[in-house]
Amino acid sequence: MPNYQYKSRDKFGKEARGLMEGEDENSVAQKLIQMGFTPVSITEAREAIRGPKFSGSSIRVKFSELNMFTRQLATLQKAGLPILLSLNALREQAQNKAFKEVISQIIRDIESGASLSGALEKYPKIFNSLYLNMVSSGEASGRLDEVLERLANLSEHDETIRLRIKSATRYPIIVVIAMAIGFVVLTVLVVPRYAKIYEQYAKALPLPTQILLGINYAVTKLWWLLIITGIAANFIFKQYISTKIGRFSWDSFKLKVPVFGPLLLKLSISRFTRITGTLMKSGIPILKILDIASGSTGNEVVAKAVTNIKNNVMEGKGIAAPMKVSGLFPPIVTQMVSVGEDTGKLDVLLIHVANYYDEQVDYTINNLTSLIEPILIFVLGLGVLFMALGIFLPMWNLMSIFKR
Repeated sequence: MPNYQYKSRDKFGKEARGLMEGEDENSVAQKLIQMGFTPVSITEAREAIRGPKFSGSSIRVKFSELNMFTRQLATLQKAGLPILLSLNALREQAQNKAFKEVISQIIRDIESGASLSGALEKYPKIFNSLYLNMVSSGEASGRLDEVLERLANLSEHDETIRLRIKSATRYPIIVVIAMAIGFVVLTVLVVPRYAKIYEQYAKALPLPTQILLGINYAVTKLWWLLIITGIAANFIFKQYISTKIGRFSWDSFKLKVPVFGPLLLKLSISRFTRITGTLMKSGIPILKILDIASGSTGNEVVAKAVTNIKNNVMEGKGIAAPMKVSGLFPPIVTQMVSVGEDTGKLDVLLIHVANYYDEQVDYTINNLTSLIEPILIFVLGLGVLFMALGIFLPMWNLMSIFKR
C-alpha cells in the first residue's frame, strides 16, 4: 500500500503530522478519525517510511525507564490525550537514544494502522508477554488507561522490592568483599615471608600453612590457569542452567538456601498471585493468565506448580486443590483461594494473598541484615581461624624447637 503524508489536529487543536499506509486518502482519513484526530490535509508521500535503526530483538532498556514510560503513558491516557500525541510527548523527553528510536518506530507503526500492542510486540526484550497481553486486553475493552495504571503499579512494586533487597544486602556484600581482599593480601604478601623463615628448619609445616602456600603458588604462578578455569566454569554453568533440567535444579537449590530461599519463594508466589489477580480484573481468559503467570514467576519450581494448576483448570477442576498439593502454598493461602472460587471473587482474594505475602516479604527484608549476621559471623570466624592457624601454628612449632 502507498504511504500518505498527513496533517491533522487533535481535540485540543494541537497539530500532528506523520506518515500512514492506506489504500487511498479516504482510508487514511478514516483511520485518523478513529484515532481521535481531525484530518487537515492528506497527500501521497514519495519516500517510504523510515525503518528502525535498532534491532527489536536485541535492544534493551533499564527497568526504571520502562516503569517511567508506563506510568507517564497511563497518566496521559487518563487525561484523555490521543495515543499518538501521548507517545510523541514521551518520545521528546526520553533520555535513552535507543528507547527514543523505539518509541518513534512505535508511533510510525500506529500511524500505519497497527494497534499499540502490535507495535510493542516487535520489541520482546523491552515489552514481555505480560505487558503485551495487558495492553491488548486494555485495547479490546476500551480501558487502556486503567490497564496501563495496573501495569505501572505491578512494575513499580517489582522495582521497589529489587531496590530494597539490594539495599539490605549491601552491608553483607561489602563485608565478604573486604574479607576476600584481606585473604588475598595475606596469602600473596604475608605468607611467603613467613615461608622463607620456615624453610630454614626441617620441621614439617602444618596443613593450614601448606594450604595457604598452595593458594599463594596458584595465585602468583598459575593465575592464567585460574582465569581460564573460571571462564570455562562460568560458561559450563550458564549452559547447564539454560537447559530445562539445569534451570529447575538451580531454582530448586536457591529455594533451599538459608534466609534467601524462603524470601525468593515468597517473592515468586506474591508475583504469581498479584499478576493472576490483576490479569483477571483485566478480563483475560484464565488459561492465558496461567500461561503468562507461569513465565513471570522467575522460578521454575513455582512455574511447574502453576502449570499443574493450569492442567487442573483445563480438566474443569479448581485452583485451590492443586495449590494445596504443590506444598508451596500455606493453608491460609489455599483457603483464601478456595473461598474466592466459591464466591466468584477470586481476583480480589488473589490480590489479598499477594498483599499477605508482601507483608511477609517486607518483614524478611527489614530483618535481612540481622538474619544474615549469624551466618556471616560464623563464616568470618572460620576464615580468621584458618588464617590464624596457617600463620601461628608454624611459629608455635618453631618455639618448641628453640626450647630444646
